[in-house]
Amino acid sequence: MDIEQLREYCLEKTAVEETLPFGPDVLVFKVAGKAFLLCPLDTEGLQFNVKCDPELAIELRERYSCVLPGYHMNKKHWNTVIADGSVPIKQLKEWIDHSYELVVKSLSLKTRQQLL
Repeated sequence: MDIEQLREYCLEKTAVEETLPFGPDVLVFKVAGKAFLLCPLDTEGLQFNVKCDPELAIELRERYSCVLPGYHMNKKHWNTVIADGSVPIKQLKEWIDHSYELVVKSLSLKTRQQLL
């Protein structure tokens, strides 16, 4: 997966906006104003932070060397994923989906209904 594939995949999701709230070096994808994926643009190779269920986050870190505690994030709820080719793109997309779904579930019912 490269940065363009990541962007396209995130932007295909309902009500997603692409932002640069931390300056030109960090791309942030949000749904209803809440971040579900952050991607530094100044790193060698693609890596990104995604939200994750705390128990699953620990499991993924133990299972995959490319999954680390979220860099500059709450390490209980965020993972940094290094897209180094060690896991299939399908798996990376599942982790992105999980993050998006966690954020959508955290929204108020009214906001979720407005997304549909």
